[in-house]
Amino acid sequence: MSQYLKFKVTNPVGIYATPANKLVEIAKTFKSQTTLTYNQKTVNLKSIMGVLSLGIPTKAMLEIHTSGEDEKQAVYEISKKLNELKIANIVIEKCM
Repeated sequence: MSQYLKFKVTNPVGIYATPANKLVEIAKTFKSQTTLTYNQKTVNLKSIMGVLSLGIPTKAMLEIHTSGEDEKQAVYEISKKLNELKIANIVIEKCM
């Protein structure tokens, strides 16, 4: 089973280097495979270059998928970090 998180970016400048780096740092603490999808392009959330390559603007709808032994904790911590950084509003959080 995997975990799924869908959210809308609320930060007025989108996801730029500093918050992207913080999300990557959180993702790297988990064993689960974690991906970020925007505009039909999917990247590894553990890769800062991958995340920045998406050029995520404000009001973008994004999806994060986690799969692995600590997937529930990973999606929880990532959603918590999104709220702490005031990057996004969580739209959907569920198991697949």
